[in-house]
Amino acid sequence: MINFTIQNEKYVGIRLDKFLVSNLSEFSRSKIQYNIRLGKVLVNGLKCKTGYLLDLGDKVEFEEIIEKEIQNKLIPEAIDLNIEFEDSQIIILNKPAGLVVHPGAGLNRGTLANALKYHFNKLSEINGTLRPGIVHRLDADTSGIIIIAKTNQAHQFLANQFQKRLVKKEYIAITWGKWNPATGNINKPIGRQKKDPTSFCVCEKGKDSSTQFKYKKDLNHFSLVSFFPKTGRTHQIRVHSKYLGYPIFGDKKYGGGKSRAYGFMSEYKKIYSKLLDEFKGHALHANKISFIHPKTKKQVTFEIELPKRFLHFINSISAIYE
Repeated sequence: MINFTIQNEKYVGIRLDKFLVSNLSEFSRSKIQYNIRLGKVLVNGLKCKTGYLLDLGDKVEFEEIIEKEIQNKLIPEAIDLNIEFEDSQIIILNKPAGLVVHPGAGLNRGTLANALKYHFNKLSEINGTLRPGIVHRLDADTSGIIIIAKTNQAHQFLANQFQKRLVKKEYIAITWGKWNPATGNINKPIGRQKKDPTSFCVCEKGKDSSTQFKYKKDLNHFSLVSFFPKTGRTHQIRVHSKYLGYPIFGDKKYGGGKSRAYGFMSEYKKIYSKLLDEFKGHALHANKISFIHPKTKKQVTFEIELPKRFLHFINSISAIYE
């Protein structure tokens, strides 16, 4: 659910559908109007027509839905999968950056779910036909480990561990700046930004969020850092990293894009802008996970190497400052 409160006079008298189109760039006008017609958009708790004219103080609730034509049908696609481990209960995948995990409004092709449908005949159905076997998710530009459940029993067993925060995860990131202190915990609540509901921020009324961090390597104007999230909020590591003043390299949404590079002298600005172009996406990688196996009931740990784009960046920085 995405929520807005009309606080700016420029939106007074604006049609509901036009307002949502201008503030939800990830959805097309037709999909927004479709949501309104289905009653998935409320103003002050009531269903409204697309032409409703907004007023100051109006509270708009937008519920994302998936179009009828793809609700019960997932199209198989021959997308390559990097399978790190597989048995009768689970699959451990190494998801590349840029691959969306499952279909959503406006997107029904080219996702991990489409690839799973192609490569596997039977997976867990607990999360519905559009999310076969998917127990948890990673942001599109985040690479690394993701667990797939083959059976409903395995899925439920794993989901319970995530819910009880028993799954231990480690992420590795390249961030701007040199971390001080080198280790610590970030315990700051996270909630949606009022001006941009697709983004999140540290805010008093947010949900409790906790991330442990450990500095690993100095990369001159950058750092290689490990993160150990204790909670699982959307964009948690990215938001906490930005809050401390060390945004993740390449993370445009949270201050780690070219705007950060422009703060350097022209020589560095040019180099870092080029590295951003080459990297494509943000530098966050889920490299390690530990949990109780649904069949053996023993703890298992999976770890994968840093992707090539991380190694290229590290080597490039090392070469510049030799």
